[in-house]
Amino acid sequence: MADPDLLEESSSLLEPSEMGRGTPLRLGFVAGVINRERIPTFERMLWRVCRGNVFLRQAEIENPLEDPVTGDYVHKSVFIIFFQGDQLKNRVKKICEGFRASLYPCPETPQERKEMASGVNTRIDDLQMVLNQTEDHRQRVLQAAAKNIRVWFIKVRKMKAIYHTLNLCNIDVTQKCLIAEVWCPVTDLDSIQFALRRGTEHSGSTVPSILNRMQTNQTPPTYNKTNKFTCGFQNIVDAYGIGTYREINPAPYTIITFPFLFAVMFGDFGHGILMTLFAVWMVLRESRILSQKNENEMFSTVFSGRYIILLMGVFSIYTGLIYNDCFSKSLNIFGSSWSVRPMFTLYNWTEETVRGNPVLQLNPAVHGVFGGPYPFGIDPIWNIATNKLTFLNSFKMKMSVILGIIHMMFGVSLSLFNHTYFKKPLNIYFGFIPEIIFMTSLFGYLVILIFYKWTAYDAHTSEKAPSLLIHFINMFLFSYGDSGNSMLYSGQKGIQCFLVVVALLCVPWMLLFKPLVLRHQYLRRKHLIELRLLGDFVRIKLFTQAGLSVGVGQGKGTLNFGGIRVGNGPTEEDAEIIQHDQLSTHSEDAEEPTEDEVIRKLTQGCKAGSWEWRRGSSESSAWKGSCSWEKLKVE
Repeated sequence: MADPDLLEESSSLLEPSEMGRGTPLRLGFVAGVINRERIPTFERMLWRVCRGNVFLRQAEIENPLEDPVTGDYVHKSVFIIFFQGDQLKNRVKKICEGFRASLYPCPETPQERKEMASGVNTRIDDLQMVLNQTEDHRQRVLQAAAKNIRVWFIKVRKMKAIYHTLNLCNIDVTQKCLIAEVWCPVTDLDSIQFALRRGTEHSGSTVPSILNRMQTNQTPPTYNKTNKFTCGFQNIVDAYGIGTYREINPAPYTIITFPFLFAVMFGDFGHGILMTLFAVWMVLRESRILSQKNENEMFSTVFSGRYIILLMGVFSIYTGLIYNDCFSKSLNIFGSSWSVRPMFTLYNWTEETVRGNPVLQLNPAVHGVFGGPYPFGIDPIWNIATNKLTFLNSFKMKMSVILGIIHMMFGVSLSLFNHTYFKKPLNIYFGFIPEIIFMTSLFGYLVILIFYKWTAYDAHTSEKAPSLLIHFINMFLFSYGDSGNSMLYSGQKGIQCFLVVVALLCVPWMLLFKPLVLRHQYLRRKHLIELRLLGDFVRIKLFTQAGLSVGVGQGKGTLNFGGIRVGNGPTEEDAEIIQHDQLSTHSEDAEEPTEDEVIRKLTQGCKAGSWEWRRGSSESSAWKGSCSWEKLKVE
């Protein structure tokens, strides 16, 4: 016999036999909303589970809807499903729940649907009115808050700074006050005292804050006072390392040397003007830019170095004028000092000669060809010369080498003042002196060769001028057999060999001697500490064997027996403690030992050592002794 439920599920909704029955067909339906991308899978699942006994109708919603959970906008579709029977209804609802579809109630009669639609529209209008009123209220609150937002930010930052500072303080044992240990410049002590006094008055406190200077052996932190102009240069120096307390700060010298060396390497009049204008714009609008609080990291970095860019631009303009270089073009301001007419006279040049040769050389040795140095900078005729790059690169390289070596020598010279101030002769003898000798022997000698070549060779002898680069390389290779590169001066081989040997000797001088000396000092201090500890132990052992009471001062080796004090001499408090110990261990009737007895007993106890006793200069019976402790044998 067939199952009626199975027959109901397998029957089609549009079956003609069902349409012809007398009983009217009642279909149920479910309406809801589902994500648009799930529609194909949703439809396939309904067809397979319900075996084709449902009818699905769906339509896309044009405007995306906001997800109430994530807040993202998603595209959805509205659907309605027709079915027959409660069993299919349950299956359809479970499938809708599995696909996370939102189901909505829908009346069956048209009249009820109209009333429901009217009610929904009324609720939408009410909600829209509430939203508009809420938005207006929010705008009024924000406008009122905008007037005080700057003050609130200042207050919050002050409170945050205050509580951050309070967290660094220690609580007193009474739990009623805070104690802070800080480092501050001595010049700011009066300002700090005034600020504490003013804070006490404003707070209405009856107990003033107390500021005391502490004595400490700790090294104070380094504080370099800067302003908005010097801050960028100080950051450049700090990026390489921060000096210790009271060392010379090289930042003031960096204000000139850093942008000037940049200009020497990248000197261009046009580029310098652009950099200067950009830096001037940032300087003039710095207040407005700071108020905007731009969080762009790249722009913030450039803006922080606006004064560095300004000086680099100014120096680039100066060196660009010297190089006569404006956007890689020369400026003919004063007219060239070179003339081609003498070449026509002496070498019989003609117009055909000029037109027929792509390259012609002007000989400065010919009278009248070179009229003298250009008034300022480099002659503009070099802009059309084929050897322009060769000449300018050589000139710029030599200038960079000269200025760079002077810069390095100056920096090393600053360390001499630090070593002298901190009284570190080892750093002078095994650091500064070999560094200066090393740099002078190699790089200083190179600078001398550059100036010598500039002055020793003129237009008539320039063809015989040797290459400094080849000479400097051969100097380290000890190679002097190149006949194509003549010597600059007589005795050059001996001098260069001597300088290289001196430079090589400076390497172990810098790297080996100082560590060896420091190791020797460390071992010597360690040996002295061991001797001191051994001395204290031997003295206690000897005095114990002699049957005398021993009082040892803290770290001073002080001994007292029968009114005779032996050692470095204790303080008054130590002396009172020693006397009290003697009175407690000796009876009042006991006879005090004489000085000769004490010396005799000490001599008997010191079996392999030599003691020398002499009376001290103080009014009390003080004795001082010395013993060769390394020879003692203690039993």
